[in-house]
Amino acid sequence: MSIIFYIIRKEFKQIFRNKGMLPIIFILPVLQLIILSNAATYEIKNIQFGYVDADNSSISRRLIEQFQASTYFNVSERFSSEKEASQAMQEGTIDAYLNIPVHFERDLQKDKTNAIGVFVDAIDGSAAGVINVYISQIIQSYNKNIAMDLIQISDSVQKPNSIDSIPLFWYNQTLNYKTFMVPGILVLLVTMITLFLSGMNIVREKEIGTLEQINVTPIKKYQFIIGKLFPFWVLGMGLLTIGLILAKVIFNVPMIGSLGLLYAYTSVYILVILGMGLFISNFTDTQQQAMFISWFFVVIFILMSGLFTPIESMPKWAQILTEFNPVKYFVEIIRMVMLKGSGFTDILPLAIKTLAYAIVMNSLAVWSYKKTT
Repeated sequence: MSIIFYIIRKEFKQIFRNKGMLPIIFILPVLQLIILSNAATYEIKNIQFGYVDADNSSISRRLIEQFQASTYFNVSERFSSEKEASQAMQEGTIDAYLNIPVHFERDLQKDKTNAIGVFVDAIDGSAAGVINVYISQIIQSYNKNIAMDLIQISDSVQKPNSIDSIPLFWYNQTLNYKTFMVPGILVLLVTMITLFLSGMNIVREKEIGTLEQINVTPIKKYQFIIGKLFPFWVLGMGLLTIGLILAKVIFNVPMIGSLGLLYAYTSVYILVILGMGLFISNFTDTQQQAMFISWFFVVIFILMSGLFTPIESMPKWAQILTEFNPVKYFVEIIRMVMLKGSGFTDILPLAIKTLAYAIVMNSLAVWSYKKTT
């Protein structure tokens, strides 16, 4: 036990002696959490919006005023023709435009129905879908108001039947995207930092030649591995603590569930990442190689974790592959515990998979590590 303690103490001294590594461990994660949490948003604002009003009636002008009052749209220009509006969209000066036909008000009063054209730049498909929803909501809201006005004009005293929906949003009542994104980005940072540092640490020993010196000492394989990886386990738990504090203080993310349960799961999850870092370092000779391989796996894990895109929207084969993605489990559990207040029994199936992943990954890492005596 004393041998492991001395190795751990040596590792901590090396970490804090390296002035270039300290900002990577403590400063960059804080900046990344703050910047990414504010930048990674599903909200789309400042939509450049134009319109063609061939009717130029009171009803058409009131409809345009609804878009002008919206905080999502910048009604930048009125076009004289649809051709002119299409040219502006092709040049990229507008993101969407509305085409109100001739006799729009007359046909609406006569037939009680009419159609207007909505044109959206759909190069970014997801953004186009959101823009279309915004436009549809404004038109539907305006449609209800104009229907009542038309009823009054026709001297009808009967109010049309309608069904009103009252939405109730659970777990994120204000629909704040930061509440959803901050826990996931915290997972991203804990994963990246612990994987990169653990993977490059042993490779660094190879580069400077000290690994061969350690291999010929009486230090057992398990003592060396525990001593090398334990400091990064502590750093990973420290990063989680810093991230949780920032999430609460800066972003006011709710923490409904048990923090003890979250820390217990994270302690197992970090073992998965450390085992992966050790496994990578066993098959690389330079820190650059370890960095590139680690980055290759991190990108795949992050993109297929459900952090930015729902797993349910992925192809079936991709959904099957996500079952082997440890980041997916952490992203799901941290949101369950922090936002839903899930307990031990709720996360148990995912925790068992993570524990099995940790056992397999560390077993492969220990088996692949060659120590000569």
